[in-house]
Amino acid sequence: MSGMDRRSFLKSAGAGALGAAAAGPWITKGLAGASPNDTVNLAVIGIRGRGAEHAAQFAGIENAKVSVLCDIDEREFPRAVKEIADLTGKPPRTETDLRRVFDDKEIDAVSIATPNHWHSLATIWACQAGKDVYVEKPVSHNIFEGRKMVEAARRYDRLVQTGSQTRSSEIGKAAIEFIQSGKLGEIYMAKGVVFRPRENIGRGKISPVPPGVNYDLWLGAAPWRPFNPNRFHYNWHWYWDTGNGETGNNGPHYTDMARWALQKYEHPRKIQSLGGFFIYDSEQETPNTQISVMEYADGKIVQLEVRGLDSNLDADINMGMLFFGSEGWMKIKGEGEAWATFFGPKREPGPSMGWEEAGLKAMQIRGSGGGPHFRNFIDAVRSRRREDPAAEILEGHLSASMCHLCSIAYRTGRTLEVDSVCR
Repeated sequence: MSGMDRRSFLKSAGAGALGAAAAGPWITKGLAGASPNDTVNLAVIGIRGRGAEHAAQFAGIENAKVSVLCDIDEREFPRAVKEIADLTGKPPRTETDLRRVFDDKEIDAVSIATPNHWHSLATIWACQAGKDVYVEKPVSHNIFEGRKMVEAARRYDRLVQTGSQTRSSEIGKAAIEFIQSGKLGEIYMAKGVVFRPRENIGRGKISPVPPGVNYDLWLGAAPWRPFNPNRFHYNWHWYWDTGNGETGNNGPHYTDMARWALQKYEHPRKIQSLGGFFIYDSEQETPNTQISVMEYADGKIVQLEVRGLDSNLDADINMGMLFFGSEGWMKIKGEGEAWATFFGPKREPGPSMGWEEAGLKAMQIRGSGGGPHFRNFIDAVRSRRREDPAAEILEGHLSASMCHLCSIAYRTGRTLEVDSVCR
């Protein structure tokens, strides 16, 4: 794959799969027309970190079965298989190649928690193979790939859920309903804050590929590079070939809340972004400090501020949202954990929800984060209705695109002026 860029690879892979679909009965119908009581057989692709959370969440939902765990790192299988076996009493089988998962007609849906550069192609292949998809944020590595994902979901009539779990949070939904009720007045600005200190990754060295790691599969359509453990597990976030930095990592949670509250189904028309990589001696490519400002056609502003070094809080939150209206303002903690409102020049407290319990110890336990969102996906797979996923792929594409636009503005050093019509 070393002689082909990602866009060419995506086009050629899609064309090849489309040809195969036309030539033979590769596409299946999933659970369409089946009884709501039928078990949804799932495969989880990418089983470290967030992928382990996916597997644990789905394993705890009735009528959902984690049948397959797929990862390019075979060293992860003993732990992951044991965790699911302990939860369900049934060990899942394992695969190293996601294509074998898509070949399996017993699999109804796949959950994708791979590095970002695999999100789009894995989703497209899954749709072509008749699987419904839960895909982590950001849904794509770039805007073009996000468009192709939406097209695939529509063409193959698949249900695709984005990992924007605030949309399934009762507290989060109540916050957005309050904003949309007009009680804060006219919202003129929203601000997402991602103040998450990260350790210095330093500088790695080229080394042999560890036994059990299928490195070519991990690279996929990314440019070929010799193996460097510093670019591998989790640190892939901080290199442009495979990740999108913190703006693309946690940013989509908050651009999604901004869009949701403002009811935007278009791209911002103007984007500016400044930042850099400060303090550390490191080979990290993405910025650890970045401030982005996006303006919609109606003049409403969305800001996204990322800080990867120790810093102060903003309105007592380090991760969350601020909404500013003509009558008052709101702060939302995290991904819909709690919210509070304030009114007038003295910032008099108004309605709030969950702030006293904002610590939410359960959020620190594996298997508890975003539980309703995973259940929502399983319910949608059973119902077969596109309106049922709380964060359908088009939502994920638009929210991720805001972050991609910020990164383009940052990397080019230009103010972007774009056609705001969603395509």
